[in-house]
Amino acid sequence: MTTRLAEPTIPSRRFRTSATPMLFDLSLSENPFPPLPSVVTAVNDTLAQANRYPEFLPEQLPRIIAERLGVRPEQVVVGAGATGVAQQVMRALSGGELVTSTPTFDGYQMLADMTGMTLVPVPLDTAGEQDLTALRRVVNRRTALVVLCRPHNPTGTVLDAGAVRSFLSALPRRVPVLLDEAYVEFLDPADRLDLHALLNRYPNLLVLRTFSKAYGLAGLRIGYCVGRGELIDRIRRQQLPFGIGTAAVAAVRAAYAADDELHDRIQRINQERDALRTVLHTCGIDAYRSHANFLYLPGPGVATALRRAGIKAKSYPDGSARIAVGDPLAGRAVHAALIGLRTTVGR
Repeated sequence: MTTRLAEPTIPSRRFRTSATPMLFDLSLSENPFPPLPSVVTAVNDTLAQANRYPEFLPEQLPRIIAERLGVRPEQVVVGAGATGVAQQVMRALSGGELVTSTPTFDGYQMLADMTGMTLVPVPLDTAGEQDLTALRRVVNRRTALVVLCRPHNPTGTVLDAGAVRSFLSALPRRVPVLLDEAYVEFLDPADRLDLHALLNRYPNLLVLRTFSKAYGLAGLRIGYCVGRGELIDRIRRQQLPFGIGTAAVAAVRAAYAADDELHDRIQRINQERDALRTVLHTCGIDAYRSHANFLYLPGPGVATALRRAGIKAKSYPDGSARIAVGDPLAGRAVHAALIGLRTTVGR
């Protein structure tokens, strides 16, 4: 009983079942922490006005985000999480081919199907990195969008900043590039790209971010995209009327005001991630070095071992798995499940 009372400060998704005494759901790379108390208060305060519609088209949220980033409000488009904004992007560019690395976020295939795009998958290289040379090679006159992830989902690897700039420079300016930075807050500041310099140099660039991961607001569905010129204007025209709730505005404003607390949480998640990777390495699980709030554990057999231990992970056809990190109790369960299972393909 004492152990269970000590853990709720990091409440991972856990379920009691008849088959296992405790099951951890680590499949969605969720933040293990609940929203900050100040964010909860701000959201709760909006509920008294829940009988009122939010803004017909969002103005407050783009303005708040723009002020934070140092860009103009008209450069920001908001939506229902990064996934919702990605859908707006792809609807604006519907038809043609979507070029992206594989494996990647499952939603890109679904969104391609919904928006009439053909997904062109390009395998990662042996280091778990996106193969920029191979990506560039498949771009042609049918290419409507190229997606880069930084950090990459699911490996957590990070493309070199210079390589990203070289890739963007090599592409035709008519080809939009969506830089998916869903996990950017987990990066060391030295590894982050210069948003303003990139946007000023590449008018075909769109930067996609979310409040679901580091900010721990996945259930509120808040994401945004930053760009400039005619491209971002096209995406804004896909904005859903009444699509951004009042609670989202309050949550973002409060989250931005709590920088120190958020930074502390990110540091704790990163530390737990690195500690778990180290301990798994000692028992033969050679995971890629991750720069996000998850670890990619190469197979074969990893996903099966976790499932048998009552741990839900994102699994892949070769038996590999991706797990959310940050909860020490879940990390210990993962370690216990994988002792004796040795892999050799990670870095």
